Amino acid sequence: MGGIPNSDLPLIIAPGAIAAGKAQSATVERLFERNGWQGTWTYTVFDYWHFHLEGHEVLACVGGRARIGFGGEEKEGGLVVEMTPGDTVIVPAGVGHRRLEATGGFQVVGAYPPGQNGAISREGAIAIEVARRRIAALALPGSDPVGEERTGLLAAWN
Repeated sequence: MGGIPNSDLPLIIAPGAIAAGKAQSATVERLFERNGWQGTWTYTVFDYWHFHLEGHEVLACVGGRARIGFGGEEKEGGLVVEMTPGDTVIVPAGVGHRRLEATGGFQVVGAYPPGQNGAISREGAIAIEVARRRIAALALPGSDPVGEERTGLLAAWN
């Protein structure tokens, strides 16, 4: 997408990475924190294209269902991921994402690697080359946010 930097790192999609029975807000927040990810929150995914320049992000569905767009509109090469409780996505900094459709109870738990955060940037808010330089300066996560349940999710980033 023209105003979204996206990333050379792959989007990591892990259906059922967290057992559906354990996909509860407080339980998933504690899981992420135990595995070294911080700034945990429970909410939804915004319904507008946005990305993060100051952190990679993990999202784990803990309620309802949704279709989430990643990387831009499908017709422009983006993809759509269906999320249900337990499904987890690790979003590299710069990758655009937005909620396309959802049930009323859709919620995710989000978190970031140490020293990183989810400050929001919207499409076109920053020059792409400036955004790419900021993203390139970010450290890769040192731990897998769901490592206890399923190891090696971040292997594709190393």
